[in-house]
Amino acid sequence: MSRSLRIVMGQLNLLVGDIDGNADKLIRAANRARDEIGGDLIVFPELALTGYPPEDLLLRADLLERAEKGLAAIAGAVHGVDVIIGHPHRRGDRLYNAASVVHNGKIIATYLKQLLPNYGVFDEKRYFAPGNNPCVIDIHG
Repeated sequence: MSRSLRIVMGQLNLLVGDIDGNADKLIRAANRARDEIGGDLIVFPELALTGYPPEDLLLRADLLERAEKGLAAIAGAVHGVDVIIGHPHRRGDRLYNAASVVHNGKIIATYLKQLLPNYGVFDEKRYFAPGNNPCVIDIHG
């Protein structure tokens, strides 16, 4: 018996700050990956939900609240394909650059980016705290 895992890379034209519009695009792309490509897993880019780079928009509480609602909307709307989606994640008083895994309508894991670049055009240490744990999940295992 052959086991395979079909992984789809989701590269979309997402807009910085347009949480609702980005969530809609991500939902449509995930469902398309499932229906048209037969994908088991679709992986979206870093901070896909907010658009990249969100910079000082991350300092706005309303953006973080909308991102949380957008992530929940994606989780509730996508079934039959697993999704990894980048988004900002607040835990206590710290903000992280995160990637969450959605499976059957639920967020089953969240990874917090550990190595934050701070050179050239990157200024992640200004906005994010580093994570410190790996994230291991089973998909179709």
